[in-house]
Amino acid sequence: MTNARGTGERPLFPFAAVVGQDDAKLALLMNAVDPRVGGVLLRGHKGTAKSTLARGLAALLDRPFVDLPIGATEDRVIGSIDVAAALRGGEVRLLPGLLAAADGGVLYVDEVNLLPDHLVDALLDVAASGVNRIEREGVSHEHDSRFVLIGSMNPEEGELRPQLLDRFGLAVEMTTADEPADRAEAVRLRLAFDEAPGDVLAAWSQRQAALRAALRSCSPAAIGDELRQLISRVCAAAGAEGLRADLTIARAAAVLAGWEGRAEASEDDVKRVAPMCLAHRRRRSPFEQPGMSQQELEDAFSEAAQHERVATPDAPSAVTRLQTPRAAIASDPGRRSTAEASRGRLVRDRQPSGSVSSLAVAATARAAAVRSAADPHAPVLIEADLREAVYEQRVGNLLVLAVDASGSMGAEKRMEAAKGAVVSLLLDAYQRRDRVALVTFRDDGASVVLRPTSSVEVAKARVNDLPTGGRTPLAAGIDAARRLAQRPGGGRRPLLVLVSDGRATAAPDDGDPLAAAIAAAGEVRRAGIDAVVIDAEQGAGRLGLARDIADAMAARYLTVGDLSGDALAGAVRSVLHGDGR
Repeated sequence: MTNARGTGERPLFPFAAVVGQDDAKLALLMNAVDPRVGGVLLRGHKGTAKSTLARGLAALLDRPFVDLPIGATEDRVIGSIDVAAALRGGEVRLLPGLLAAADGGVLYVDEVNLLPDHLVDALLDVAASGVNRIEREGVSHEHDSRFVLIGSMNPEEGELRPQLLDRFGLAVEMTTADEPADRAEAVRLRLAFDEAPGDVLAAWSQRQAALRAALRSCSPAAIGDELRQLISRVCAAAGAEGLRADLTIARAAAVLAGWEGRAEASEDDVKRVAPMCLAHRRRRSPFEQPGMSQQELEDAFSEAAQHERVATPDAPSAVTRLQTPRAAIASDPGRRSTAEASRGRLVRDRQPSGSVSSLAVAATARAAAVRSAADPHAPVLIEADLREAVYEQRVGNLLVLAVDASGSMGAEKRMEAAKGAVVSLLLDAYQRRDRVALVTFRDDGASVVLRPTSSVEVAKARVNDLPTGGRTPLAAGIDAARRLAQRPGGGRRPLLVLVSDGRATAAPDDGDPLAAAIAAAGEVRRAGIDAVVIDAEQGAGRLGLARDIADAMAARYLTVGDLSGDALAGAVRSVLHGDGR
C-alpha cells in the first residue's frame, strides 16, 4: 500500500497535468464523487497513463492508494488468520487484507484481466456492497471497505469474461495521442517533472486545488422519471443485458450533471456517459470490436425515441466444450474444471500425509484444543494436531491444433474447414478462459502460427491467411505441436488435435517420411498427451495412413467426409465430450 503521495514521500505526477485522456479523467472523477457508479476499467496499451491517473486520483483526494499485485493470494486480498496469535495462545484472530487497507481510498488493480477470476469476483462484490465478509475455517467477520475501484488492462493480453466486464460500472478506451503537439506537451511535462517535480507540482497547484474543491462540493443531480424511461429504452435498443447498464447510466448522468453545476440531469448527460456504460456490455461475439461508435449511439437513441424496441439481441452461439478425456471433470459450458492447487480458494483441511505445504491454522488450533481439554497437562501443540489447508483452483485447458497445410491438403475447402474449427474453439476458449495454439506444417518444416493465447482478437487475425502448398513434413508438425503442449502452462491440460490426410512426404535428414511421422506420434503417446487425429483423406485410393498415426499416438481417430467447418467442429466436440472410441 502507498499513501496519497506515493511510496514514502515520493511525489506523484499531478492528475490535472495529464495531457488528453479526457474520458478517463471524467470517469475517475465521477467515481470519486459517487463510488456507486461501480468503478472504472481503463483499457489500453502500455504507456497511456493508466497507472499515472490512478495514483494521481488518490493524491488528488488525499486518500490511501492500494496497489493490488497480480500475484496476490486470496488471503492477502480478503484477509486471513493471524498465525502468530494462534500459535502463541491458541487465539483465532483475523489478519486484515488489502481490502481493509483500501477502505476510504483508491484500490488499483493493474492487469486485472490476468487476475484469477475468483479474486476479481470478490473485489467486484466488495466494491458494490462496501462490505468485506471473511469466512475462514469456522471464523466469520466483516468490515467496511468502501473505495474507488480502478482496473486496467491491455486487451492484447486477453479479455475479461463478459460476466466480469459487466460488473465494472464504466469502461474507457485509452489510446496514445495522435496529435504531435499533444505528444510533445506530454513528453515536456514528464521530463520537467522528472527533473524538478516540485516546480511542476507548484505550477499545477491551483488546478489541483480547484479539482479538490469541486469534488468536495459536488453531489449527484436529480433524475426525472422521463429520463429514467429514456435510459431504459436506450439500453434495450443497444442490446444491453440485465439492468446494470441502466443503473450505471442513471448514476453517472446524475453525477455528471452535478459536476457541471446542474440541478437535474438531461438527455445530453445520458448521451455523454452512455458510451462508457454500454461499450463493454453490448458485445455479442468476442470477434466484434469493443466500443460504441457515435452512429451506433445515435441509432440507439433514435430507436428509444420511438418508444418501442425494433431489434432483439442475437441468440448466443453454441460453443465447443473443451474437456480432455483423461483428466476432465464434468462441468457446465462456460465454466472450467476445478482441481487441488497450492493456491486459490480455501475449501477444507485435512491431516497431512507428509510435510505440511500450507498450514490450516484454525483447524490446527481446534485439534490442539480438543486434545488439551482431555489432558490439561499435555503439550500445547504436537505434530498430530497439524492440519493442512486444501485449496481449489479453476483449471483451464490448452488446445494445440496442428493443421496440415501442404499440397496434399490442397483443397481450399479443407483449409477453410480448419479455420472454421479454430474459430469455433476460440469461441469456447473465450467463454472458459482456456488457451488455444495453432501449428501449421508444409514444405520442409512446421510453424507456430499462434502461441497459446486467450486473446481471441489476435488469434482470429493470425488464422485468416494461412497459406497452402508444398510437401508434407508430418513428423515436424507433430513434434512442434507436442513441444508446444508440453510447455509449462500453469496447470492447463493439453489436448493435441491433428488435422491431416497422413500422407507424409518430407522428413528430417531425408529419412523415411512415414516412419518419422510414426515415431513422432509415439512420442506424443509416451508424453501422456491426450490427442485426436482427424483424417482429411477423401475419395478413391484412400491409403488410411492417418489411422496408423492415430494408433501410434494412442489418439481418437475420426474421418470427415465433407470437411466443413461445422463438421470438423462437431467431430472435435464429440471427442471432447468423452464419447467412446
